[in-house]
Amino acid sequence: MKAILQRVASASVSVDQQLVSSIGRGVLVFAAVAPSDTAKEIESMASKVLKMKMWPDDSGANWKKSVSDIGGEVLCVSQFTLLASTKKGSKPDFHGAAGGAQAKFLYESFVSKVQSMYHADRVKDGVFQAMMDVGLVNDGPVTLELEVNAPKQTEKPGEQKIVPKQESGNLSEELPHPTGENLM
Repeated sequence: MKAILQRVASASVSVDQQLVSSIGRGVLVFAAVAPSDTAKEIESMASKVLKMKMWPDDSGANWKKSVSDIGGEVLCVSQFTLLASTKKGSKPDFHGAAGGAQAKFLYESFVSKVQSMYHADRVKDGVFQAMMDVGLVNDGPVTLELEVNAPKQTEKPGEQKIVPKQESGNLSEELPHPTGENLM
Protein backbone atom coordinates (compact mmCIF):
# COMPACT_ATOMS: atom_id res chain seq x y z
CA MET A 1 0.00 0.00 0.00
CA LYS A 2 1.20 3.45 -0.82
CA ALA A 3 0.00 6.91 0.19
CA ILE A 4 0.93 10.52 -0.43
CA LEU A 5 0.15 12.83 2.48
CA GLN A 6 -0.19 16.55 1.98
CA ARG A 7 -0.53 18.92 4.91
CA VAL A 8 -3.35 21.27 3.94
CA ALA A 9 -5.10 24.39 5.14
CA SER A 10 -8.13 23.05 3.22
CA ALA A 11 -8.97 20.45 0.57
CA SER A 12 -12.01 19.31 -1.39
CA VAL A 13 -13.20 16.72 -3.88
CA SER A 14 -15.79 17.35 -6.58
CA VAL A 15 -17.28 14.95 -9.12
CA ASP A 16 -19.14 16.29 -12.16
CA GLN A 17 -18.78 19.81 -10.71
CA GLN A 18 -20.61 18.74 -7.52
CA LEU A 19 -18.82 19.05 -4.19
CA VAL A 20 -18.50 15.59 -2.59
CA SER A 21 -16.28 16.27 0.44
CA SER A 22 -14.26 19.07 1.94
CA ILE A 23 -12.01 19.57 4.96
CA GLY A 24 -10.31 22.42 6.74
CA ARG A 25 -6.88 22.14 8.36
CA GLY A 26 -5.57 18.60 8.18
CA VAL A 27 -4.17 16.06 5.78
CA LEU A 28 -5.10 15.07 2.24
CA VAL A 29 -4.31 11.39 1.65
CA PHE A 30 -3.92 9.96 -1.84
CA ALA A 31 -4.01 6.18 -1.31
CA ALA A 32 -3.35 3.18 -3.55
CA VAL A 33 -3.83 -0.49 -2.69
CA ALA A 34 -1.95 -3.48 -4.08
CA PRO A 35 -3.36 -6.99 -4.68
CA SER A 36 -1.13 -8.37 -1.92
CA ASP A 37 -2.32 -5.94 0.75
CA THR A 38 -3.85 -7.46 3.87
CA ALA A 39 -5.61 -6.17 6.98
CA LYS A 40 -2.10 -5.72 8.44
CA GLU A 41 -1.07 -3.22 5.73
CA ILE A 42 -4.42 -1.42 5.94
CA GLU A 43 -4.10 -0.96 9.71
CA SER A 44 -0.42 0.01 9.52
CA MET A 45 -1.09 2.69 6.89
CA ALA A 46 -4.12 4.06 8.75
CA SER A 47 -2.01 4.34 11.89
CA LYS A 48 0.83 6.08 10.05
CA VAL A 49 -1.57 8.59 8.47
CA LEU A 50 -2.97 9.54 11.87
CA LYS A 51 0.35 9.55 13.77
CA MET A 52 2.72 11.14 11.23
CA LYS A 53 4.27 14.26 12.79
CA MET A 54 3.64 16.99 10.21
CA TRP A 55 2.97 20.12 12.32
CA PRO A 56 5.02 22.22 14.73
CA ASP A 57 4.28 22.25 18.45
CA ASP A 58 3.09 25.34 20.34
CA SER A 59 6.68 26.57 20.74
CA GLY A 60 7.24 26.39 16.97
CA ALA A 61 9.45 23.28 16.97
CA ASN A 62 8.79 21.49 13.68
CA TRP A 63 7.63 17.90 13.14
CA LYS A 64 6.11 17.51 16.62
CA LYS A 65 2.34 17.08 16.11
CA SER A 66 0.17 14.73 14.06
CA VAL A 67 -3.24 15.35 12.52
CA SER A 68 -4.70 13.61 15.59
CA ASP A 69 -2.73 15.90 17.92
CA ILE A 70 -4.05 19.07 16.27
CA GLY A 71 -7.63 17.77 15.95
CA GLY A 72 -7.36 18.15 12.17
CA GLU A 73 -9.41 16.57 9.44
CA VAL A 74 -8.50 13.83 6.95
CA LEU A 75 -9.61 13.63 3.31
CA CYS A 76 -8.90 10.26 1.64
CA VAL A 77 -8.79 9.98 -2.14
CA SER A 78 -8.26 6.72 -4.01
CA GLN A 79 -5.43 6.97 -6.53
CA PHE A 80 -4.29 3.69 -8.11
CA THR A 81 -1.80 5.56 -10.29
CA LEU A 82 0.57 5.82 -7.30
CA LEU A 83 1.47 2.17 -7.91
CA ALA A 84 2.35 2.66 -11.58
CA SER A 85 5.60 1.26 -12.88
CA THR A 86 7.39 3.59 -15.28
CA LYS A 87 10.53 1.51 -15.72
CA LYS A 88 9.89 0.59 -19.36
CA GLY A 89 9.00 2.97 -22.14
CA SER A 90 6.75 5.98 -21.74
CA LYS A 91 3.44 4.28 -20.89
CA PRO A 92 2.74 3.61 -17.19
CA ASP A 93 2.05 0.01 -16.17
CA PHE A 94 -0.63 -0.36 -13.49
CA HIS A 95 -0.30 -4.10 -12.80
CA GLY A 96 1.03 -3.30 -9.32
CA ALA A 97 -2.34 -1.85 -8.28
CA ALA A 98 -5.32 -3.89 -7.14
CA GLY A 99 -8.23 -3.76 -9.55
CA GLY A 100 -12.01 -3.89 -9.56
CA ALA A 101 -13.94 -5.19 -6.58
CA GLN A 102 -10.76 -6.10 -4.70
CA ALA A 103 -9.41 -2.54 -4.99
CA LYS A 104 -12.71 -1.04 -3.87
CA PHE A 105 -12.94 -3.38 -0.89
CA LEU A 106 -9.33 -2.73 0.20
CA TYR A 107 -9.62 1.04 -0.23
CA GLU A 108 -12.94 1.21 1.63
CA SER A 109 -11.39 -0.94 4.37
CA PHE A 110 -8.59 1.63 4.65
CA VAL A 111 -11.01 4.57 4.95
CA SER A 112 -13.08 2.68 7.52
CA LYS A 113 -9.95 1.89 9.54
CA VAL A 114 -8.89 5.56 9.55
CA GLN A 115 -12.41 6.51 10.70
CA SER A 116 -12.45 3.87 13.45
CA MET A 117 -8.98 4.87 14.71
CA TYR A 118 -9.84 8.58 14.80
CA HIS A 119 -13.14 10.49 14.79
CA ALA A 120 -15.35 9.23 11.94
CA ASP A 121 -16.91 12.66 11.42
CA ARG A 122 -13.44 14.18 10.82
CA VAL A 123 -12.53 11.68 8.07
CA LYS A 124 -13.94 12.36 4.61
CA ASP A 125 -13.68 10.45 1.33
CA GLY A 126 -13.79 10.98 -2.41
CA VAL A 127 -15.69 8.72 -4.83
CA PHE A 128 -13.94 5.46 -5.70
CA GLN A 129 -13.16 5.11 -9.45
CA ALA A 130 -14.68 8.49 -10.29
CA MET A 131 -12.92 11.20 -12.24
CA MET A 132 -12.41 13.65 -9.37
CA ASP A 133 -11.41 17.28 -9.20
CA VAL A 134 -9.24 17.59 -6.10
CA GLY A 135 -8.60 21.08 -4.81
CA LEU A 136 -6.24 21.97 -2.00
CA VAL A 137 -4.48 24.79 -0.27
CA ASN A 138 -1.14 23.25 0.62
CA ASP A 139 0.21 24.23 4.04
CA GLY A 140 3.97 24.53 3.79
CA PRO A 141 4.11 22.84 1.37
CA VAL A 142 4.56 19.56 3.24
CA THR A 143 4.21 16.39 1.16
CA LEU A 144 5.25 12.94 2.38
CA GLU A 145 5.29 9.55 0.66
CA LEU A 146 4.39 6.55 2.83
CA GLU A 147 4.69 2.93 1.83
CA VAL A 148 3.67 -0.20 3.67
CA ASN A 149 4.78 -3.32 1.84
CA ALA A 150 3.08 -6.66 2.06
CA PRO A 151 5.45 -9.59 2.55
CA LYS A 152 6.71 -11.12 -0.68
CA GLN A 153 5.99 -14.68 0.45
CA THR A 154 2.58 -16.22 0.99
CA GLU A 155 0.72 -15.18 4.10
CA LYS A 156 1.74 -16.49 7.49
CA PRO A 157 -0.36 -19.14 9.24
CA GLY A 158 -3.46 -17.54 10.71
CA GLU A 159 -3.15 -14.35 8.61
CA GLN A 160 -5.78 -13.86 5.93
CA LYS A 161 -5.76 -11.56 2.95
CA ILE A 162 -8.66 -9.17 2.63
CA VAL A 163 -10.69 -10.51 -0.26
CA PRO A 164 -14.03 -9.08 -1.27
CA LYS A 165 -16.96 -11.46 -1.16
CA GLN A 166 -19.97 -11.32 -3.46
CA GLU A 167 -23.49 -12.60 -2.88
CA SER A 168 -26.52 -10.96 -4.49
CA GLY A 169 -24.66 -7.67 -4.82
CA ASN A 170 -23.33 -7.81 -1.23
CA LEU A 171 -19.77 -8.43 -0.14
CA SER A 172 -20.22 -11.89 1.39
CA GLU A 173 -18.91 -14.55 -1.02
CA GLU A 174 -15.30 -14.97 -2.17
CA LEU A 175 -14.36 -13.32 -5.48
CA PRO A 176 -11.48 -14.72 -7.48
CA HIS A 177 -8.19 -12.84 -7.40
CA PRO A 178 -7.55 -10.92 -10.66
CA THR A 179 -4.71 -13.32 -11.52
CA GLY A 180 -6.90 -16.37 -10.89
CA GLU A 181 -5.02 -17.37 -7.71
CA ASN A 182 -6.94 -18.77 -4.80
CA LEU A 183 -6.24 -16.32 -1.97
CA MET A 184 -7.97 -18.18 0.85
